[in-house]
Amino acid sequence: MSSPDAITLLRTRSLTTLVHEELERQILQGQIQPGDALREASIATNMGISRGPVREAFRTLEERGLVLFEKNCGVSVRKLDSEQAAQIYQVRIPLEGLIGQLVTLNLKPEGRIQIERLIEMMHIAVDEKDIGTYATLNQQFHDLLAKYTNNLPLYDTYRKLVVQLRLFRSHTFRHSPETIKLSLQEHIAIFNAISTGDENGASELLRKHAEDSLQRLTATINKQP
Repeated sequence: MSSPDAITLLRTRSLTTLVHEELERQILQGQIQPGDALREASIATNMGISRGPVREAFRTLEERGLVLFEKNCGVSVRKLDSEQAAQIYQVRIPLEGLIGQLVTLNLKPEGRIQIERLIEMMHIAVDEKDIGTYATLNQQFHDLLAKYTNNLPLYDTYRKLVVQLRLFRSHTFRHSPETIKLSLQEHIAIFNAISTGDENGASELLRKHAEDSLQRLTATINKQP
């Protein structure tokens, strides 16, 4: 590959990443709603770029479970479906139980400090009623727990699964903002169980947290017109 070709490829990949991150942010913060169409040409024009990076960003968003490609309809943000969410949670709930056991057994002091700092940031987000930030921190909390199980296959499985839940979680927090306070309390209880070495307690709390999250999500989806 010649130098100009390499520069072009790097520039395209960088633009693709920027477009993908911006569109994902707008989707998860509710600026683009479930069911909304994404127009390649208009997005490219608004961002002042060619259509290629936008097209590639759409593919990344599809892989992350946030958009759908439909024949003769184009690209749209995935609509929320309670049955689909329930199927994902059928996998997530027992997986969370296993994460609770393993992270309690394997969490190192540096990991504990990192999670403590994250919870402090979650407190601030709740106090400021910053739902977008809280949703991001919520995802990071669970990602760290899965990471610190020190089980790479489990972590890979969890990350692939949880991508599909980000749209659902964000939707719940936006449409039921009072749930972030309850969510924070649940996270604190989970971390306390992990910190005291209560692997069974951490496992049960994480399972129940996932079960309650599904119930809150289902209630929120059912409120949609």
